[in-house]
Amino acid sequence: MKKQIIYLLITLFGCKFTFLNAQQIERVEPPNWWVGMQHNTVQVLVYGENISQWEPNVENSHIQLKKTTRVNNPNYLFLDLLISEKADATTVNIDFYKGKKKVGSHQYPLLERDMTIPRKGFDSSDVMYLITPDRFANGDPSNDVIPGMKEKVVNRQDEQGRHGGDIKGIRDRLDYIYDLGFTAIWLNPILENDMYRTSYHGYAATDFYKVDQRFGTNEDYVQFCQEAQNKGIKIIMDMILNHSGSEHWFVKDPPTQDWINHNNTYVQTSHRRTTHQDPYASEFDKKAFVDGWFVETMPDLNQKQPLMANYLIQNTLWWIEYTGIAGIRMDTYPYPDKEFMTVWNDAILAEYPAFNIVGEEWSLNPAVVSFWQAGKTNSNGYRSSLPSVMDFPLQDALISALVEEENWNSGWVKVYEMLGNDHLYPDPQNLVIFPDNHDMDRVLTQLNGDIDLLKMAMIYFSTMRGVPQFYYGTEIGMKNDLPGHGQIRADFPGGWSGDTVNGFSGKGLSPREKEMKNFTSKLLNWRKKSPVIHSGKLIQFAPENGIYSYFRYNEEETVMVIFNKNKETVQHDLSKYAERIGSFTQAINVLENETVSVHGKLTLVGKSAMIFSFK
Repeated sequence: MKKQIIYLLITLFGCKFTFLNAQQIERVEPPNWWVGMQHNTVQVLVYGENISQWEPNVENSHIQLKKTTRVNNPNYLFLDLLISEKADATTVNIDFYKGKKKVGSHQYPLLERDMTIPRKGFDSSDVMYLITPDRFANGDPSNDVIPGMKEKVVNRQDEQGRHGGDIKGIRDRLDYIYDLGFTAIWLNPILENDMYRTSYHGYAATDFYKVDQRFGTNEDYVQFCQEAQNKGIKIIMDMILNHSGSEHWFVKDPPTQDWINHNNTYVQTSHRRTTHQDPYASEFDKKAFVDGWFVETMPDLNQKQPLMANYLIQNTLWWIEYTGIAGIRMDTYPYPDKEFMTVWNDAILAEYPAFNIVGEEWSLNPAVVSFWQAGKTNSNGYRSSLPSVMDFPLQDALISALVEEENWNSGWVKVYEMLGNDHLYPDPQNLVIFPDNHDMDRVLTQLNGDIDLLKMAMIYFSTMRGVPQFYYGTEIGMKNDLPGHGQIRADFPGGWSGDTVNGFSGKGLSPREKEMKNFTSKLLNWRKKSPVIHSGKLIQFAPENGIYSYFRYNEEETVMVIFNKNKETVQHDLSKYAERIGSFTQAINVLENETVSVHGKLTLVGKSAMIFSFK
C-alpha cells in the first residue's frame, strides 16, 4: 500500500519534466511501469506539441530504448523500453534532443512490484455485489462538482444526471456488504468521464489512467481495493476496450488516421453480433458490426491498429498491478476485434495466471455465448481465451420459468432445458449468473412485484452452478416503477444525508424490505460457508406439476433445492430422488435451521423454495 501511495504522489505532484524551450510534454502513458514483469517491453506514449521532431535517448545499463515510432501526427512519440531482468526499481531519465542540443527530459518511474497483493481472481466460491457508484452512497459531498469538468451540476431529480455517489460512500459501507454475505464487488466504470451529459454511468471514458474526480482519486481507489481485500472482498473492475468517450483527449487529437474506426466519423454499428458465428456472414456485415460506433458519443476504437492494441493491453496490466483487483468485467465483449481480444486475454493471463475475466455477450442463445469461453472448439477455428461469460440465457430462462403458466413447453421447463445446454460451455462452473443488472429492469420488476418469486430467484442463483451476481438494492427489494436506466439505477436509500429511509441501517424500511434483507443475509452467509455449492456436482430432475428440483453434492454433503410455484401447499413424493437421497430419512432445512423428515412425502409451502442439507 505504501508503495502505491508513494507512486501516486510522484505521479500527481512530483513527476518531473524539464524543458529548455517552450515545448512541453503534456502526457506520458502509462505513467510508470514495474520491474520484474513478464511484460517487460513497455511502449510509452509521449504527447506534446510537435514533439515528434525530438530524438529521445535513454542511458541506463538495464533499460534499453529499443524503438522510437513516429506517426503522422507530430504531437506523438511512441517509445519501446526494454526492461532487463536485472533492472532495479529506479527513475529512468528519458532525454530529448534536437540535433545535439538537449531540449527536455522526463523522469520515468520504474517501481518494485508489491508481491504481498494476492492475485487470485473471483471464482464460484464468490458472490458479486454490483454497484453503480454514482447511485449508491455519497461519502464526500465536496467532490460532487469539480471546477473545469463539463457536467457542472448534481441533481438527484435528474435521472440521467450525476447524483454524487462516490468511492468513499462505498468504502464506508464495506461492513454492510460483507455482513450481507457478499465476497466480491463489481463496480460500474470509475474512470474519468468528462462528458457534457450523462457522464454518471462511466461507459464513455475520457482518460484511461485516471479515476473520475467526482468519484475520488486514484489513491482513493487503491485504498478502497486494499480495505476490501483486508475484509475478504474482491474487487472486479468494469472495463471497456471497444470505445471511449468522444471528449477523450486522443479522440480530439488522434495519433493516426486509423486510431478510431471510420476515420473518426460516426457510423452506427449494426449490432449484428452473430456475424462472428454465422458461417454465411458477409465481410460487409462483419465489418459493419465490429467497426461501427455504439453511439455518437462513444467513438469505436480500432484494436487492429498495433499502437492502439499495445495501449489497451498495457492499460489493463497497469490497473491490475497498480490496484490489486481480482477480476475484470469486460463490457460489450463481441464488439471489438475478436483476434485482438484473444491477444489481450492471453497477455493478462500470462502475467496473472489465477486472474479471472468475464465478458458481456448479451445473447439469449447459449451457442452464441459459449463461442467466447476459453476452451471452446469453434467451427470457424476461432480460439477464445476468455475465462468467463455472463450467462444471459439462464437469466432469461429463469425469469420465464417464474412468471409463465406451467405447461409442457413453458414455465419450469424453460430453465430445465436451458441448463441442459451446458454441454456447449467448456467451463459452466465459471459462468457468471444473475437475476438482473444495471442494464435491465430490476428483477422484482421483471417478476411483477412478487416478493415470493424474488426469493425463489435469489435461492436459484445462490445455489446454481457458476458465480452469482446481485445488483445493489435487491437485498431490500428495490424495483423500478418505470422503464429506463435512470429508474433502474436509482439511488440506494440512505446513501445521502437527509434520506428519510436508510437501507443500510434499516431505518424507515417496510416490514417486507426488512424481511428481504434478513433473508438475503441468511442465504448468502450460508452459501459463503458451503463448499458443496461452490464446487459440488449438479444433477437436476425434470419439472412436474409446478415443482422443480436439483441437487448439489460432493463426498461430504448433498444439498437439495426444490421449488414449488403452485399457490397452494402440496405433498410431494420423494421417491424419484432416491438416487441422491439414498437412505437418508432426515435433513436440515437450511433457511429455517430445523430438522425435517424426508421419508415418503415432503410438504412444500406454496410459492416457495427450500434448501435441504443431507450429511
